[in-house]
Amino acid sequence: MSLRIIFMGTPEFSVPTLRALIDAGHTILAVYTQPPRPGGRRGLDLQKSPVHQAAELLGIPVFTPVNFKDPEERERFRAHDADVAVVVAYGLLLPEAILTGTRHGCYNGHASLLPRWRGAAPIQRAIMAGDEKTGMMVMKMDKGLDTGPVALTGEVEIGPDTTAGELHDKLMHVGARAMAEAMVKLEMGDLPLTPQPSDGVLYAAKIDKGETRIDFSRDAADIHNHIRGLAPFPGAWFEVAIGGKPERVKVLASEIAQGRGSAGELLTDDLVVACGTGAVRLTRLQKAGGKPLPAADFLRGTPLPSGTRLP
Repeated sequence: MSLRIIFMGTPEFSVPTLRALIDAGHTILAVYTQPPRPGGRRGLDLQKSPVHQAAELLGIPVFTPVNFKDPEERERFRAHDADVAVVVAYGLLLPEAILTGTRHGCYNGHASLLPRWRGAAPIQRAIMAGDEKTGMMVMKMDKGLDTGPVALTGEVEIGPDTTAGELHDKLMHVGARAMAEAMVKLEMGDLPLTPQPSDGVLYAAKIDKGETRIDFSRDAADIHNHIRGLAPFPGAWFEVAIGGKPERVKVLASEIAQGRGSAGELLTDDLVVACGTGAVRLTRLQKAGGKPLPAADFLRGTPLPSGTRLP
């Protein structure tokens, strides 16, 4: 036996779950993903999403609606006659007609320990808040934002120097295994659903460009969490004069360091920066248009001696 599944996802994060469902023997009737977006070096080429590309390689029909407002689009979804829809980082809010458009509804793989970090950026927000653990949860979707009952949980520890990129890669595989297990239980009629508690709700708002600049007046631990929570994308940054011109520099890794001084002051020649409280060492950096470099290599091309101020 196998389930007849509609898969809904867009980024690379979703692809392992799609493959895990196929490996488990389920039939993927259709894949729904975000429409191709402008990309390439000049932004002139339309680029298909990672899920779109994977589905085409697997020979699965792909659908890319802008939304589900059109009654014909909703009817086409229902006409697939699916047992269940599996949703992982799809990127569109689903109306009730879609949530109820299969026999068993829609199950979502969400990258947090709900009800903590509902919303768009749970991986980044967990690290930026200094959380020591997170996970993937398989949740039956309802009309709310990540409010549905939870079926399965896979917990993951967050190390003190873990970046958002590293956690992303770990969670996407944990999520794939959890969803595959959930679908086995669903097929057997043995998938428990537990309502989320009403306490401990936090929302993971989408990362805004305005919050990516590093504020060295903050505590060193907060700055370290800020840096690793935004690495590698979109990247936390500071601005400094290089060759007499202000230039933006991304910081992709850091560590807590010893030292005291005026906030933003370089205390050493190896990029230890004073914070509002304590200090951080910047260990991996990237200039605009350049490659990410370890601090020592970065400094060979861009000397920043002690005493330099990072505003």
